[in-house]
Amino acid sequence: MFSKDEIRPNCAVVGVYGHPQAAVIAYYALHAQQHRGQEAAGISTFYFDDRKQKMRYAYTRGEGLVLDVFSDSKIFTDVLKGSSAIGHNRYSTTGSSTLANIQPFNMTYHSGILSLAHNGNLTNTKELRRKLIDEGTIFQTTTDTELFMHLIAHSRQKSRLEQIREALRITRGAYSLVILTEEGLFAARDPHGVRPLSIGKIKLENGKYSYVVASETCAFDIVNAEYVRSVAHNEIILIDDETIETGNIKSFKIIDETPIAKHCIFEYIYFSRPDSKIFGHSVDKVRRKLGKYLAMESPVPNEDGDKVYIIPVPDSANTAALGFAKKNQDQGFDSAFEIGLIRSHYVGRTFIAPGQDNRTFRVKTKFNTVRGLIEGRHVVIVDDSIVRGTTSKALVKLIRDANPKKISMRITSPPIISPCFYGMDFPSKEELIANHFNSVDEIAKEIGVDDLKYLSVEKLMETVPCDDGIDYCTACFTCQYPIPIEEEINKETTES
Repeated sequence: MFSKDEIRPNCAVVGVYGHPQAAVIAYYALHAQQHRGQEAAGISTFYFDDRKQKMRYAYTRGEGLVLDVFSDSKIFTDVLKGSSAIGHNRYSTTGSSTLANIQPFNMTYHSGILSLAHNGNLTNTKELRRKLIDEGTIFQTTTDTELFMHLIAHSRQKSRLEQIREALRITRGAYSLVILTEEGLFAARDPHGVRPLSIGKIKLENGKYSYVVASETCAFDIVNAEYVRSVAHNEIILIDDETIETGNIKSFKIIDETPIAKHCIFEYIYFSRPDSKIFGHSVDKVRRKLGKYLAMESPVPNEDGDKVYIIPVPDSANTAALGFAKKNQDQGFDSAFEIGLIRSHYVGRTFIAPGQDNRTFRVKTKFNTVRGLIEGRHVVIVDDSIVRGTTSKALVKLIRDANPKKISMRITSPPIISPCFYGMDFPSKEELIANHFNSVDEIAKEIGVDDLKYLSVEKLMETVPCDDGIDYCTACFTCQYPIPIEEEINKETTES
């Protein structure tokens, strides 16, 4: 289901508070964010048990797409009751693909009940697990998300807020969290704000607002929620009954001194939907600018007076290719944006017949060429990244079979030279194609294009919004990790 040499996104989270159909809102919000995780999905709700006169939680989770996990409508009437809910779409970056690892996680402990969902990746997981196991903790899963649950439960702080804050101060890495308790809906982003998280509100029939928190704002559009703002880095928010009455979202710091933000720059390049707003800014605008700056830095001139045809690799490169085509044209090179690759959105498991090349066949199940647009023409493939290079190589072969005059390739990010430890599933350092060759020309020859250009790190940094106190994590391009990683991981990275 993923392309780009199987770069897989991190996960998606959603929280809903104060809505009579909270689980349904969470369901649609997860559906809108399906691109962030297609392995499994889950929703937890809180409801008041009249018979026992106390708050209880209910949950449903399972492997597969959101539509499959929640295919029975009775789930929403008979199981997922209540006016508050949290949900999660999973792609595993830490922890195996088992039912036990599917979020949200729920627990009953000394302070009451709690449900939690997490997007990101911790970088001191082994250290914390060892410490907790030494103290007698029994782990039920292999995912780092469970660490938050144990740290909160182990806290001696009196209030939920302080229990959560203490846990977040102990953990290190990237996280966007939604946490449901009897007091309300908590949401938080790590002190560097690596992963996105935004707040929206839905107007109810009584004139008041319910609130939604989600990884991307495309989740708000599907449920008619109004964008409020991004959760700030180093911020914990609390949405409770008082918020519903007054509109006041309570805000607290995780650590006293807020560091400079280090937003994941790849969210703009590839992960997020172009119709979303992340980190407070439009993804579409940034992607168009990526294409524009790429054309400024590495234009594709006409040869023999022929027009060049700009073809995006759908879907994440579509917007950037529009920006590239326009700027290339503005610079005096006759250019046309064309849909030369058609993507199938219904790719499931592929069965390889004897004699078929595995990678080529898988590419063919995802893409097909519009031969009439490609044959005899100079085509420019615009893509967001090259990782291992195997998918790019198979895709170029597919386009070669349509008999173009020439193939150029333009990439809207710099060469990827380092793995990610903050929630993106990039391969190990030795698997990355940029580490196997001494020059871009050699990479071009390997994947089969006539010429290849990447966007430089300098131009990339010019394209992204830079507000006060905001910077970006570019570790996958620069090997400069803004958040310390465990010694074992660091050693592996250095040696590979």
